[in-house]
Amino acid sequence: MTLRIGIILGSTRPGRRGDQIASWLLDTARTHGGADYELIDLAHHDLGNLDEPGNPNHQQYQHAHTRTWAELIDGFDGYIFLVPEYNHSFPGALKNALDYVYREWNDKAAGIVSYGGWAAGVRAAEALRLVLAELQIATVRTQPAIPLLPAFASGTFTPGEGLAASVTTMLDQLTNWSTALRTVRGVTATAPATT
Repeated sequence: MTLRIGIILGSTRPGRRGDQIASWLLDTARTHGGADYELIDLAHHDLGNLDEPGNPNHQQYQHAHTRTWAELIDGFDGYIFLVPEYNHSFPGALKNALDYVYREWNDKAAGIVSYGGWAAGVRAAEALRLVLAELQIATVRTQPAIPLLPAFASGTFTPGEGLAASVTTMLDQLTNWSTALRTVRGVTATAPATT
């Protein structure tokens, strides 16, 4: 079974810049190889505010949208969270999506790519790390960060110097950790070779 990594676009805001970054990130990851990569755009999942009456740890989901979300999340070995910074933290839509399920996140790895003003979203990424730790997701060290003003100076996303190299390092770490954590979950498959 091929290693599967989900790239989660953490903003649902109209007019967001993250969709352009997500497209570039997906292309960069696919060129890197080492896994099958899929974009998960939260704007395309009708989760609404958390509406499950039970504890997600028990996986007794009452709603079809939760079961669909749980199945999607469970199918990945790791994740890349593309997260903007809103008011020194990450968007509520992402927190809501994380809270819907629990066991489906456990014992997997994640990388974080942040974006925002001059701080490039790093405070959002650090806040997100705390939540991911509680979900038993191991985050890798390399954390690419994108300041919006230079990246969108022309109106469309232009990766800054060193961004692709930083993303490549993150992907190397992420595929290694995701492969290793499969053993914790009892999955015995290996990842394809990095190209």
